[in-house]
Amino acid sequence: MTLEQLPNIDPEHMQPIDVDSLIGPDQPRHPPRILILYGSLRERSYSRLVAEEAGRLLRWYGCDVRTFKPTGLPLPDDAEANHPKVQELRELAEWSEGMVWVSPERHGAMTGIMKAQIDWIPLALGGVRPTQGKTLAIMQVSGGSQSFNAVNQLRILGRWMRMLTIPNQSSVPKAFNEFDEAGRMRLSPLYLRIVDVCEELVKFTWLTRGRSAYLTGRYSERVESAEAVSRRVNQETH
Repeated sequence: MTLEQLPNIDPEHMQPIDVDSLIGPDQPRHPPRILILYGSLRERSYSRLVAEEAGRLLRWYGCDVRTFKPTGLPLPDDAEANHPKVQELRELAEWSEGMVWVSPERHGAMTGIMKAQIDWIPLALGGVRPTQGKTLAIMQVSGGSQSFNAVNQLRILGRWMRMLTIPNQSSVPKAFNEFDEAGRMRLSPLYLRIVDVCEELVKFTWLTRGRSAYLTGRYSERVESAEAVSRRVNQETH
């Protein structure tokens, strides 16, 4: 991704990530692996357009970015976990080192499509937690005035999934006014906030991913065997 493909960016102020100021010489140096989820299936989905803008920015910052398309994902518990779309989502969650969640706000809340994706990502797979200690950035789009209902809910979910949710966030009101016919976001303070969120996510991912196991290590888990953890977190719920 080049700055020529980011027409709203001022090259004078767009700074590459100073990796050496964030990690030590023995830390992993591969591009941060970021998974993007968005919460609408509409043909002109503004959450998808925001996700695409974020993906472009994250690639410029040197990330390996993948976006999950929720089309065809069944409702939670309406299919087996071996469903192809469920398997795709779970494999991407395990692959990732950080995530971006972008949801529309519908009826004052995140969409069911957004929640279904998160619900299909289990807290544990055989004792391995696919989201624990990974970074998370949250964003929302609204059809009306600015609101923070969806991002507030996403922040709660990020904590529940044991993720490191960055302080910054984005809320785009009247999203239909913010994109041109080609689906690119117009220059505005709302666009600048998305740039800020992406930059912050990359910095936090570099800073924490090599230390994630230590940061999320817990006394209670050290005194409990891996086998016991697997039995406990994978027990059937009714």
